[in-house]
Amino acid sequence: MSGHSTTSRPGTPTPWTGEQPGSVEPATTPKTAPVPRPGLETTAVLPYAATRTSSRTRLLRAWMMTVPIDIVALLFPLLISQDYWRGTLVNAGLTMAIFAAGGLYQARRHVSILDELPSIVGRLLASAAVVAIIAAERHSSVEYVGGFMRGVAISAGLVIVGRALSRALTILVRKRRWVEHNAIIIGSGPVALELARLLRRYPRYGLRFVGCVDVTAQQDSAVLPLLGSLNELEKLVRVLKCEVLVIADPDCRESELMDTLLLPHSSRCDLWEVPRLWGSRSQGGYPDHIGAIPIVKVGDISLSGPRWAIKRASDVAFSGLALFLLSPVLLLCALATFIDGGRGIFFYQERIGRFGKPFNVVKFRSMRPVDETESQTNWSIANDRRVGPIGRFMRRTSLDELPQLWNILRGDMSVVGPRPERPYFVEKFSAEYPNYAMRHRVPVGLTGLAQVSGLRGDTPISDRARFDNYYIENWSLWLDIKVVLRTISEVFRGGGR
Repeated sequence: MSGHSTTSRPGTPTPWTGEQPGSVEPATTPKTAPVPRPGLETTAVLPYAATRTSSRTRLLRAWMMTVPIDIVALLFPLLISQDYWRGTLVNAGLTMAIFAAGGLYQARRHVSILDELPSIVGRLLASAAVVAIIAAERHSSVEYVGGFMRGVAISAGLVIVGRALSRALTILVRKRRWVEHNAIIIGSGPVALELARLLRRYPRYGLRFVGCVDVTAQQDSAVLPLLGSLNELEKLVRVLKCEVLVIADPDCRESELMDTLLLPHSSRCDLWEVPRLWGSRSQGGYPDHIGAIPIVKVGDISLSGPRWAIKRASDVAFSGLALFLLSPVLLLCALATFIDGGRGIFFYQERIGRFGKPFNVVKFRSMRPVDETESQTNWSIANDRRVGPIGRFMRRTSLDELPQLWNILRGDMSVVGPRPERPYFVEKFSAEYPNYAMRHRVPVGLTGLAQVSGLRGDTPISDRARFDNYYIENWSLWLDIKVVLRTISEVFRGGGR
């Protein structure tokens, strides 16, 4: 990414005045803060201390207030009449699902009910249309449907009122700095300077600016409090308890920036970015901004929080149900394996899972016993003569991998994720391909996007790593469902190894 010098020149924003909100006391100068060179105008404002209230409310998020208000508003018709309780519950669940899909529970920096109103009204109308059609199909009585829809209209109006109140309350607690989150700006050019000025001057955005980082920790002027270099970001996030990172055109390559952002502490932060083309904006949802600077929320680059809870819950439900329903198939496979190779039905092998943690994967044995060293370092056994006819059939149909459902239930694996690999090859591929190790941000999977995209067997490792990282950074429950459906199709076509 192209960078900017911090020296003053015509056309660049003027340094901020150093004003600080009344309830916030200045902090002592941190050791990492730069010392201005003699002869340069000192205009930097060093990071200031958080208020006691904001320190205690650091874990709060906007959806924690919005969701309960929406639930109360949508269920309010039950206080008037219980005659339509089924329809009211369906309408509430559907409306909240549509709201979530439309991003109405995501974090925003500029909070305004007027910005949200078109999106809210459109989704309320869509939900009401669906439940109205269902009610009309189930009940031929016009009076019944009319009474039910009056309740839906009341709940919709209350949702809008509740949203307006929650947004007003959000702005109030931000302005009082009762709720704010530590933010580091990545970059030190004019855009970073303007962002820092805005965040310091206007607490309504809910971010407490603590400093900037860039490729080098040397700055030509004291315009910005440059905390350190980009390589020190991981340590600064941990020490300063930073929760938000804002990318503002840093002076580095994108690959170098991504390597830093994917480190454990950095990847847990909310990530925002100033678009490189300021006139560009996403077509979905509605734009966000800080002052007059457009800003976009970057999707989570690691699975954590509610998204991880949803994925883990779906894994437990799927593996438990699959073990129950496929128990006859598992029994037949075990019997066939015993007939083909005698004792030793199951095959255990060490693989590398989430965060590089080793575990033992379990499969049905599809070939006669092999030397342990060869087992750990032999890449492919597709044409190995020790694979019997039954083992070859089980490998081709992927039946040999069914015992891994137990690994999923235990938490060692996931239904969908990167392919589990042996320690020898993980070390080898991590040294050869820079992005390979990033795939261990999530548990390995029984199946994966790379496998159903034709990347099995002797296919480029770099391509597999790209697909695995794309899956992680674009995860959704529907993406998991699509991969599972494509895997089932592959199994029936006999597209295994």
